[in-house]
Amino acid sequence: MRPVPFALALFLLPASASAEPLPAQLNDAKTPEVKITGHIVRPKPKTIPASQLDVPPGFEVQVFAEGLINPRMLAVHDNGTVYVSRRKLGDVLMLRDTDGDGRADERRVVANRPNAHGIAIDEDTLYLVTIKELYKTRIQPDGSLAPLQRLLADLPDAGQHPNRTLVVGPDKQLYLSVGSTCNACADDNPENATLLQVKPDGSSRKIYASGLRNTIGFGFEPSSGALYGMDHGMDWLGDNVQHEELNLIQQGKNYGWPYIYEEDGINPADQPPGKLTHKQWAARSVAPVGLYVPHSAPMQMAFYTGEQFPEAYRGDAFVAMRGSWNRRPPSGYEVLRIRFEDGKPVGFEPLVSGFLVEDGEGWAQSARLAGIAQAKDGAMLVSDDDNGVIYRISYTGQGAANGGTSDRQPTYAEGTRVGMLEGPQSKLDAQPDKPAKLSRAILDAQGSSLQLESDTFKDGTSLPSEQAAEQDNVSPALRWKAGPDGTQSYAVIMEDPDVSSEPPFVHWLLYNLPADTTELSPGVPGAAALEMPEGALQGRNDRGSLGYYGPRPPKGEPAHHYHFQVFALDRQLDLPHAASRAELLEAMRGHVLVSDELVGRYSR
Repeated sequence: MRPVPFALALFLLPASASAEPLPAQLNDAKTPEVKITGHIVRPKPKTIPASQLDVPPGFEVQVFAEGLINPRMLAVHDNGTVYVSRRKLGDVLMLRDTDGDGRADERRVVANRPNAHGIAIDEDTLYLVTIKELYKTRIQPDGSLAPLQRLLADLPDAGQHPNRTLVVGPDKQLYLSVGSTCNACADDNPENATLLQVKPDGSSRKIYASGLRNTIGFGFEPSSGALYGMDHGMDWLGDNVQHEELNLIQQGKNYGWPYIYEEDGINPADQPPGKLTHKQWAARSVAPVGLYVPHSAPMQMAFYTGEQFPEAYRGDAFVAMRGSWNRRPPSGYEVLRIRFEDGKPVGFEPLVSGFLVEDGEGWAQSARLAGIAQAKDGAMLVSDDDNGVIYRISYTGQGAANGGTSDRQPTYAEGTRVGMLEGPQSKLDAQPDKPAKLSRAILDAQGSSLQLESDTFKDGTSLPSEQAAEQDNVSPALRWKAGPDGTQSYAVIMEDPDVSSEPPFVHWLLYNLPADTTELSPGVPGAAALEMPEGALQGRNDRGSLGYYGPRPPKGEPAHHYHFQVFALDRQLDLPHAASRAELLEAMRGHVLVSDELVGRYSR
């Protein structure tokens, strides 16, 4: 029986008819009543032959492999062997076209892990990620895989977006996407809704960028090395809200979710932490560089570096657009081309469409696309995990016009904003190199009249294991004597100067503590703004998250020293939340009345 489309009116707040269009309502955080109408539209399955799909002149689509049940993410070895994860079956399948006819004639399962999903190849090393685990293995000459070696086993728990993906960067670091657990919420785990950076051996994991609801598809532009990703917009803000976002993803930046979307759109159902306003959150967020049709569901992304396609396509990005379930009319169900010029995105257009059709009974679809990768011969492979098919998109030049470049001008439903923006409009200033000295030395603040101490450790002794990052990650209780007359606020900085790569490692930045605050209870939450003491803000640690990040020195090294430093200041700092160490030190310069230090030790 075909699912029937129906409308669903969502009342995020007490609803009434409003003369204002929805985008205007959502840009006003004080609007008392917001009425949002959404739709559930699930196009019925329909068989559409590959030959009937719509492609630019000179291109053709054929079936590379079928009967695969649930092919998801794709990766291709330099020798042409194709690897595809099958999440529902919990395995990795190897495919080969041994006779060069464009169809796989060899297949076998080469690895098994429950929830196998993200897959990436670097020379002869293959990486695989499940919900919570990251593995690496060696690709054997016959295409089989050596036993999997587990690198990580503690990625965040699954939720609404359990499908982890990963890419090997030009710097040989692993970039791993961890989606949010929900449509829109304040996720408790700071690693949700992020892009993580991990060394190839699984060490030095940190949050590279945050505020990314579910960036399954991302990659590095070949000429510039810049990292771009397509983020899934929030559901239930309407048929034409929120657009899918193309982001230029930069280290240390926040991209707005769940409070801000697009340039400065406000999600009225979720409020920033503490007493922060949506405007304040937007000021520390980065706007997207492009917007695409809402609810199209971007999946894997691949930049084209081959030579089979016409020259105009080289350096462009291609994205498997899975297709909507909550929009009227439906969107997605296509292979999207993101055109790049001089290393920057300039426009969107479909490369392959026709998977979605409208017939006399409504809408029908022949594919839910998932993975995309470039084959050795320069063709593009795209997976359909609903029907167990991998398609091969090739350029033959037959019947080509304009050298094979597309002159099609797609039309989109009224109310959508498809195209590039002027962004990214980040309100974060470029940060100078981090000084190697401890903060007290940089600020020349060596006074010790504050008498900083803790109930959980003494100066020079070991920190309790509950305060370590891999244990409970609980910040210690701290207390100090009141500052001298004129004290208007306090700041707390925790640093490790014993790291070898980038001293000192910043573990905690806490500032604008009120002048009547002289102690901190254990377990300060990792929120941008604290409820108590009211007005206190937290900055970015070198893990990439906000708030306290406990000791986690490399295993086997001598104990590292963790310097807890408290500063009495003659002013409240005019500094927003999520400040970096450099921003905080610059704001404090010339305003320190007195300071003190307490040092704890920790080894693993």
